[in-house]
Amino acid sequence: MDTNKTIDLNNLKQDKSLTFLYKNIFGRIILKVITLPFVSAIVGKYMSSSLSKGRIEKFITQNNINMDEYEKADYKSFNEFFTRKIKAEKRPFPTDRSLFFSPCDGKLSAYKIKDNTVLPVKGSYYTINHLLCNSRLAKKYREGYCLVFRLAVDDYHRYAFIDDGIQEKSVKIKGILHTVQPIALNMYPVFVQNSREYAVMHTENFGDVVQVEVGALMVGKIKNHISSGKIERCKEKGMFLFGGSTIILLCDKDAVEIDETFFTNTNNNKETIVKMGQVIGKKR
Repeated sequence: MDTNKTIDLNNLKQDKSLTFLYKNIFGRIILKVITLPFVSAIVGKYMSSSLSKGRIEKFITQNNINMDEYEKADYKSFNEFFTRKIKAEKRPFPTDRSLFFSPCDGKLSAYKIKDNTVLPVKGSYYTINHLLCNSRLAKKYREGYCLVFRLAVDDYHRYAFIDDGIQEKSVKIKGILHTVQPIALNMYPVFVQNSREYAVMHTENFGDVVQVEVGALMVGKIKNHISSGKIERCKEKGMFLFGGSTIILLCDKDAVEIDETFFTNTNNNKETIVKMGQVIGKKR
């Protein structure tokens, strides 16, 4: 598998507006307001209205998005464009059901969970218990793997089921909405402050996998297609509306073997660029 495309977090340039919000005293005052969910909800309504349609072409140009990869459509709003569908041949899934693949496009960081530590990002540490608000479930993954897929605004914002199986009822956790850019990860426990939704998936090939969708700044909605029931491998699970977002997978190390390169890259403070359907591991 190709795990050579990485992003060095030490050299990553931050957006000037985010630097102002997170580094400037006046910016932090504004930040206290705009991270509230109702603000993102208001922005979300605008992004879903026809008034936002004029933003599409500029966004495509600024982010160098190749629209030839996506299904043709007449977008009535920015959110219709943002949740655009990619052509199936651009995101093929492996036919071998023993192969474990990425559920989404994103920048992957991989952690081997020790002593209940889940996210040692930029000197901050998060436990699974804080992430899930469920100590019983957290205990199950204490020696497992945590895979963090950070989606930027130019990534494909739909995501898929990793295997056939049964999904338990999804759990929604209310919170605020920070950006998931590294500047915020360095200053706040983003993954345990942000609004998020998770579900336990009893899969046929990879044991019990927990998938967590984390909302982000100006993302007013995590849109999953089902709340519980039968799930199908490669079928679309859901999507994020406008903004960058994050998906986190918790896996049992006795059920899944993740390619060691991802852990090495993470230990070197590098994220690995992956695409939905890309093989990242295999069944044990």
